[in-house]
Amino acid sequence: MTKDLESKDTLLRSNLRTYADSGLAVAFSGGTDSSLLTAVAHQVLGDRMVAVTAQSPLYAEHERDEAVTLARRLGVRHILIDSDELATPGFAENPPDRCYLCKRALFHEIAQAAHAEGIEQVADGTNADDLDDYRPGRRAAREVRIVSPLLDAGLTKAEVRGLSRRLALPTADKPAMACLASRFPYGTRITESALNAVAAVETTLRQHGIACYRVRFHDTICRIELGSEALKTFIGSAACAAAVKAAKSAGFNYVTLDMEGYRTGSMNETLNDEQRHAVFEGNT
Repeated sequence: MTKDLESKDTLLRSNLRTYADSGLAVAFSGGTDSSLLTAVAHQVLGDRMVAVTAQSPLYAEHERDEAVTLARRLGVRHILIDSDELATPGFAENPPDRCYLCKRALFHEIAQAAHAEGIEQVADGTNADDLDDYRPGRRAAREVRIVSPLLDAGLTKAEVRGLSRRLALPTADKPAMACLASRFPYGTRITESALNAVAAVETTLRQHGIACYRVRFHDTICRIELGSEALKTFIGSAACAAAVKAAKSAGFNYVTLDMEGYRTGSMNETLNDEQRHAVFEGNT
């Protein structure tokens, strides 16, 4: 471990110790960032921390199952809560600040679950690189007073992965995750049936060994984004045939492959700078 990474690890652990009295609940999705935070917080705080995972149609079942398995492996106190984002006012209409509406409601739900366990403070897995992207959920975190220990320690995504390898976490090289609502263009109404359609195709891709993917919903069109390696060999493969079959069964009329491949936040490409600023700062 490099000296810089070691100093950040030391700072992270030092900061986490400040929550010994209040206790700390980690919003635990099972992704790379929240998994590292959960593991280290448990090492530092023991029973004064709890991991909280939301389950809803917005999250793939395998992600919840992986979170449960990892929490059990780490020996972490783990709570599953049911979250109904589609019932959150304005969320289903899918405005550009959808993530803000979702996170604000979710953080409140996690806080309630934590308080029932005698835990006062909630933390998320935001890292230093997340500030470079359009993330209106950060506004919700500020309003609900969520802390971000990885960000406070200055840890980048690469450094989070490095520390995860040091702890032998299975999530060290896990591809980036995002809820299924991120598959819909802004302004397209989000329904449970549409979420299930997207999930069905993504599950098929995953079952065929593809690790990096996104299925974007465009009404009757299913647009598939793949990582660079899978993109080279997908057409004509068994995975391609299975994905087309799954998409048709899910109700899509057409299935397309995005020639630019997978990229984080591709739905944000339609937003101009003014829209991004307005949503993040809470002016819309």
